[in-house]
Amino acid sequence: MELHSFDAEYLSRLKRSDAPTEQHFFSYFSKMLVIKLRSRLRSSEAVDDIKQETFLRVLRAVRTENAIHSAEKLGSYVNSVCNFVLLEHYRSGKRQNSLDDQTADPPDRTIDLEGALTTEETRAQVREVLETLDKRDRDLLRAVFLEERDKDEICKEFGVDRDYLRVLLYRAKAQFRTRW
Repeated sequence: MELHSFDAEYLSRLKRSDAPTEQHFFSYFSKMLVIKLRSRLRSSEAVDDIKQETFLRVLRAVRTENAIHSAEKLGSYVNSVCNFVLLEHYRSGKRQNSLDDQTADPPDRTIDLEGALTTEETRAQVREVLETLDKRDRDLLRAVFLEERDKDEICKEFGVDRDYLRVLLYRAKAQFRTRW
């Protein structure tokens, strides 16, 4: 995907509701927002809702005098607005779910043998791949994902700070993915 650099003229055309500029704006940011939101949301309807709300708020801000000070930062502004709308969506879902949590769920009387078998096969594959990794990567992945230990505790064990732990974790996951 080719990155676009935004300038004051682009922002001015967007303020004036220039149709080709708006079309470019929507198509350019739609791709990015969909990629971001698909990884965080389950339903395509929610992805579309949040994407539309993001566009609405950004265009409203663009057309408000002095709302966006730097045209070069339009991309990060769109991303920030999307993050904010996504957080609002999460909060509204929690309010609705908290009422549902108070009612007792009926017991599940079905047995998912296929799901259990698939889960066990996946676990075996994960164990096999972990055994092919370097000891440090294997221990790190086990501590973080399988044992779900506290990150500060893991930092002490590996003798690193939180920032470098993130780097080590990224590298270990990349090695895992490659071998998977």
